Amino acid sequence: MDKTYHINTKVKSRQGFALMITLSVLSVIIALTMVLLSYFEEVQQDASNTKALIQADLYYADIGTIFKDFKNKKTLFSILYRTVLPLNSEDGRFSLMLQCTPLSKGVNINWLGLKSNAKNDERLSVAEEVFEELAQEYNLVDTGRLLELIYEEIGNDNKFIVKEQSRLLQKKGIISFQQFSGILSRYQFEVDDLQMGRIPWQKYFSFSEKSEKIDGDYSSAELISYLFDIDLSTVATWVSSLEKGSLETFVNDNGANYAERKTLLAGKSFLEETQCSVMYALQGEYYRFTFEYIEGEAKYFEFYGKQ
Repeated sequence: MDKTYHINTKVKSRQGFALMITLSVLSVIIALTMVLLSYFEEVQQDASNTKALIQADLYYADIGTIFKDFKNKKTLFSILYRTVLPLNSEDGRFSLMLQCTPLSKGVNINWLGLKSNAKNDERLSVAEEVFEELAQEYNLVDTGRLLELIYEEIGNDNKFIVKEQSRLLQKKGIISFQQFSGILSRYQFEVDDLQMGRIPWQKYFSFSEKSEKIDGDYSSAELISYLFDIDLSTVATWVSSLEKGSLETFVNDNGANYAERKTLLAGKSFLEETQCSVMYALQGEYYRFTFEYIEGEAKYFEFYGKQ
């Protein structure tokens, strides 16, 4: 009985040990499988992103070529400024949506950093006026600190900033709203100003190193109302009109003096300065990229990936 008992015990122990080994092996196999599946999915995703990026690059090149070859730029961009343009092939193999906005429709934020002289004073003055107006209207906690951060980013030779310490001098100022948003985030982190998020900066300012004039025909009702002291609702009606006349005619017809701001405005000249956003479909997913088209050249391509 004792021998039989010991034999059975050993057999059971071996069976239990074998079962433990089997379970351990299975656990390892399952774990490895999960890792490999996860890795495979990641590789598939990387491949999809790479394919989407290549497709975006092709669209970017094609759209840039179309823009360059199109003779009447004002007609082209006037349409793109008003509506999102859907483009689809008949066989359904591709579809994309193109939308553009003028880069110079506001007061260039970089004008705040201009040196005071006869050439710059008017632009510097209007930039300071608009900034101060927004700061007062929205009751900013520390206007001076926000200006310091803006001067630093622009590379302004201002008394608040030691020029050699400005870390973004090589960027030629503030070249995008995303960059400006970084300044606002830094200011809000330092000052904890709850009013900051309420200010509609893009209705008043533009964010481009190239903007030397305001493209008034495409400016917001808020900016035009401020520049010419015309009732906002009156301006809004003109801005939304499909068959509106020139800004100069509108301003003069409403008791203001267009000539007072004329040197700041593009007037009848069409400014070939735009930023475009492209949303496109690829294998059931949507992706987006942006670029700027300035004076016949497409540049500053940015791929944002899956949307």
